[in-house]
Amino acid sequence: MTWTDTVYEIFDLEPQSALNRDEIVPLYCPESRAKLTEVRSAAIKNGDGFTLDAEIVTAKGNHRWIRITAIVERDTRGEPVRIFGMKQDITAEKIMFDQIRRMSELDSLTGLASRSKFEAALESACRVQSTSLQGLILVDLDGFKAVNDTLGHQAGDSCLREAGERLVSTVPAASIVARLGGDEFAIIVPYESTLDLQVIGKNIVERMQITIALSGTSVEVGASVGGAPIVVAAAPKDIFSSADNALYAAKREGKGRFRMNEVIAVDAA
Repeated sequence: MTWTDTVYEIFDLEPQSALNRDEIVPLYCPESRAKLTEVRSAAIKNGDGFTLDAEIVTAKGNHRWIRITAIVERDTRGEPVRIFGMKQDITAEKIMFDQIRRMSELDSLTGLASRSKFEAALESACRVQSTSLQGLILVDLDGFKAVNDTLGHQAGDSCLREAGERLVSTVPAASIVARLGGDEFAIIVPYESTLDLQVIGKNIVERMQITIALSGTSVEVGASVGGAPIVVAAAPKDIFSSADNALYAAKREGKGRFRMNEVIAVDAA
């Protein structure tokens, strides 16, 4: 095994020092080590090469990501005789993409999950059988527009952040609490019975009585809440529509209450 000086530097090893594969391989993190063994063996047996992004802990304890691009050289009989290629430090690239991914998964104002993260979670909940019943709860703030109109958008932002904090503390068992946009929130939560889900919904209504005050002026904010059970194999849009219909039933009946749809109307199309 031979390396250029740059590869030694990536692994925090003294350039041109003796290389022992049995000492190098343990520097790969377990998941990357297993994947490297898999793709390397497959390339030797069947392929011409491979590309792999792998995580390592260097000889000095530094965490890094490297991109391995390798080719298997074969003799005239097609037998593999050596592997050669390139190892590239992609730590900065990995950090940047991880930051972008996290930004796409979080609502920047409240710190809750984003709408895209929620949609992925709902799709997963509809596809994978859980060990417990799961319900979808939608929350829409009542009176929020008056906060922006009377106290300004900074007060509105403060109201949304407080609403998010109250939802998280009110439903600690939730698998996800997300802001869908504006003053709309969504929660996926495990429950034991229909009564249990109703209690959760009513607790949310009670906890979402928020007073926003500024310069002697205050605005009262509440919440209308709708819920529906998550049925495995049902379309996520049908589950969402059922909870949304329950939410608007709560609004039509006077707001500041919880309503629940127990039957999911599945679109046959």
